[in-house]
Amino acid sequence: MSKHERLKILQGVLGRGYKSGDEYLFFCPKCEHHKKKLSVNIEKDKFKCWICDYKGVSARRLIKRHGSLGQIQDWDIISGTVDLSDFSSIMSEKLFGRKEPKDEQVVPLPVEFKTLTSNDLPMSSRPAMKFLRDRGLSKLDILKWKIGYCSSGEYSGRIVIPSFNLNGRVNYFVGRSYTGNWRKYLSPSVSRDIAFNELYIDWNQGLNIVEGVFDAVVAENAIPILGSSLSANSELFKKIVQNDAITYIALDADAERKAMVLIKQLLEFDVELYKVDIYPYSDVGEMSKKEFQKRKNSAVRMNNETHLSHKISSI
Repeated sequence: MSKHERLKILQGVLGRGYKSGDEYLFFCPKCEHHKKKLSVNIEKDKFKCWICDYKGVSARRLIKRHGSLGQIQDWDIISGTVDLSDFSSIMSEKLFGRKEPKDEQVVPLPVEFKTLTSNDLPMSSRPAMKFLRDRGLSKLDILKWKIGYCSSGEYSGRIVIPSFNLNGRVNYFVGRSYTGNWRKYLSPSVSRDIAFNELYIDWNQGLNIVEGVFDAVVAENAIPILGSSLSANSELFKKIVQNDAITYIALDADAERKAMVLIKQLLEFDVELYKVDIYPYSDVGEMSKKEFQKRKNSAVRMNNETHLSHKISSI
């Protein structure tokens, strides 16, 4: 595909730009800055906004996120390639097989559930609040994640963190003991095959994949895999691929093998992947938000070569 043909499609998506050295500058569709600060290098197939740092390693991703289906198809026809991350319902069936629509999972919170988002909290909330403060959670975190607790019933002595689906309905929750119960976590006996708290996820931002809910609070725009493996048939895996989400893998330090398996699977679907270094912390939940962001900014881009070297070094 010639540079002229690529440029013509890019201009159809981003409007007219101008050449500066080896790059073309356009208005950024992300931050909409008043000057043309989105730099696209057609030869190297990379783009970056010098204002909001919106960037990627494939011009096709830029077209897919901001162009029309016709423009995506034109790019693919000219380049002679088909990108598996471009999902219509037909492509989804080809990749994952046809699945009958399933009923939306809705889970009631425990009847004893009391919210911690209120300004007027009862005395029984003090141990729960102390536990959260000791873990570094702020009042804003509690409000954002709609965190509550139970002082009686099956989930007595537990922090309760609910998950909301895209319709704003609770589809799962995690109960974490704050009283030293031998069983730290207790959750309802329902399917875990969900994208936890999807209601608050921005798929166009860097998505963080972490181990547990407290890791997700620190990482922000994060989905926990709830301690289980993430198979290619899981709803979360499909949503990552379908949304073409730039993904950061930040699993616990003792889950290196699990991380390597997940990275290998996602690479097969051309997902743009980065691996966040957790060491010497055991998990993301032990970090401050500032520390995690620092590590995320220096995360290693994963491809087949870096995946292999990480796998060998972990043996």
